[in-house]
Amino acid sequence: MTALVIKNLYHAYENKNYVLKDINLSIDSGEIVSILGPSGCGKTTLLRVIAGLEDQSAGTIKINGKIVSNKKFMLPPEKRCTGLVVQDKALFPHLSVLNNVMFGIQKNKGKHTLAINYLELFKVEKLANKFPHEISGGEQQRVALARAMAPHPDILLLDEPFSALDQNLKNKLYQETKKIFKEKGLTVLIVSHDKNEAELLSDKLIYIKEGKISHLEINNQLSY
Repeated sequence: MTALVIKNLYHAYENKNYVLKDINLSIDSGEIVSILGPSGCGKTTLLRVIAGLEDQSAGTIKINGKIVSNKKFMLPPEKRCTGLVVQDKALFPHLSVLNNVMFGIQKNKGKHTLAINYLELFKVEKLANKFPHEISGGEQQRVALARAMAPHPDILLLDEPFSALDQNLKNKLYQETKKIFKEKGLTVLIVSHDKNEAELLSDKLIYIKEGKISHLEINNQLSY
């Protein structure tokens, strides 16, 4: 099954200069795909357009066969069934770790158990009652991933999620998170500037240059 289809996508800000130009992309369910390219090439903008945080100028986006945006229609972010993790983690400082993870699943009767299960998955269940400022950067990133995954998103969108961490911690998280993604069968789209990171995490690598997809690589590293 195809999880994400993007056809003839363009995006421009008010100055009319196109940041994204004729983007065509298809991602299968369960694939982990990284988007690579220099700063300012449009990587993060593409992620924001998919999430519904930016409106495209032209083109169509489908998630699991359903149109979420085109020239005439834009489904709001909260109805797109996507999970988003950004570089600064964006945890709610006034909420405990547990309540951060439960935030997006308030209507779920088993929200407490589900949140604990995801904290256990990322090995931070002992931090459930702590607040974000009381835990390390690596622990915060694990919590952010648990929070994004708890609502069972159709697509998990990651914007340079490990860039603020030291290399030893990155290497550990790469192995752990890829294993979790594959076990859960998650479709994941990662924005990265680090080719080594992309190769360790992803099935495919997509390169963007000056707002256009320049080429795609199939990654043969299968260690997870």
